[in-house]
Amino acid sequence: MRISPVEPGSRPELATLEAEIAKQRGRVSPLYQVLLNSPPMAHGWEQLLTAVRRHNSLPEAARELVILRVAVLNRARYEYDAHVPIALQAGASQAAVDALSDPASIGAGLSDDEALLIELTDAMTNGIEVPAALYLRVSARFTPQQVVDAMVTVGAYNMVSRFLVALEIGH
Repeated sequence: MRISPVEPGSRPELATLEAEIAKQRGRVSPLYQVLLNSPPMAHGWEQLLTAVRRHNSLPEAARELVILRVAVLNRARYEYDAHVPIALQAGASQAAVDALSDPASIGAGLSDDEALLIELTDAMTNGIEVPAALYLRVSARFTPQQVVDAMVTVGAYNMVSRFLVALEIGH
């Protein structure tokens, strides 16, 4: 890690924030321990990622497959390893999870909706812009809330994975 983590319980002024993170995440992970170096960022991060994970209109398995694809594209192993069990528990198949890492088999085991979301994920992560034809397909298939939730999920997990990689968290 490039920045020393804040050991939970070592700074009394962070107790409330640490308790909220632990309540939402089950623990104060190494990611959050680094974020605690900036309490306002840790708080905002926790609020955004809780909304993405717990108040998302996408099916859970699809959301997790999107998160895993972002992690693969950004080489964020820590994030990938953290979300594989969540994806499997949400109902994603091992074949679908495995295919996200192999360009030759991308789409194997994915429903049509999941494949479309992965295509959107690739466009937003690799090229940033979403081609008009792809956006039309996405908006024809998903509700406006689901489109927003999908795009926020991709954007948020690009933030997560890039932060993890830049600070070498989980290496």
